[in-house]
Amino acid sequence: MAEHVLLIDDDERLAEMLSVYLKARGFEVSHKATGQGGIAAVRSGKLDAVILDVMMPDIDGFEVCRTLRAQSQIPILMLTARGDDLDRIVGLELGADDYLPKPFNPRELLARLTAVLRRTRSGGKSDDAVLRFGNLTIDKSAREVRVGQERADLTGRQFDLLWLLAERAGRVQSREQIMEALGVAEFDSSVDRSIDVHISRIRGVIEEDPKHPQFVHTVRGAGYVFSPPRRSERA
Repeated sequence: MAEHVLLIDDDERLAEMLSVYLKARGFEVSHKATGQGGIAAVRSGKLDAVILDVMMPDIDGFEVCRTLRAQSQIPILMLTARGDDLDRIVGLELGADDYLPKPFNPRELLARLTAVLRRTRSGGKSDDAVLRFGNLTIDKSAREVRVGQERADLTGRQFDLLWLLAERAGRVQSREQIMEALGVAEFDSSVDRSIDVHISRIRGVIEEDPKHPQFVHTVRGAGYVFSPPRRSERA
């Protein structure tokens, strides 16, 4: 069954080009030219991913991203004509899974979209694992993180980053190693910033005091290490 992608962009020419390109590669594609229309489409339809432009005529993509993330964990790939790193950081902080500046090569968009979708799929014996660290539970099969009884709200990429660090607990991971392990290193020109933003978001939802983390620690000049207060268990 073809994966269904929603394109939210008021650039009709670009939308048509991307629709043709993605359909030729096996995707089902829907298009909305306004932010409100995109939000309504996500609420009413079964979709696998959203490609979201920042600049739109009614509400901007950041507001759309914030609204979608409040009600859904659907993967979001943001597009923008702006090249400012601040826009990228804002998008990631609001819950976007990836960020691609315009102009872009359609092949790169396809690669990023495929990577985002791959990270959100579950299944296979390798996914049947649960890690527990005190009151923190990371369930790879369900792609769910819980702190005590509360579910932690993470994006697909943030979940995979946390799982990667937790599975390699005690071993320092450089930003380059992290991006390579997540399969997107060759497409990300702002490795350090992207990883730092995601780590900050992860700490914000799993740590009791994000400024003094118990789980995800920074190793200055080297990267990050997952070093829990208790020994892990695997189910």
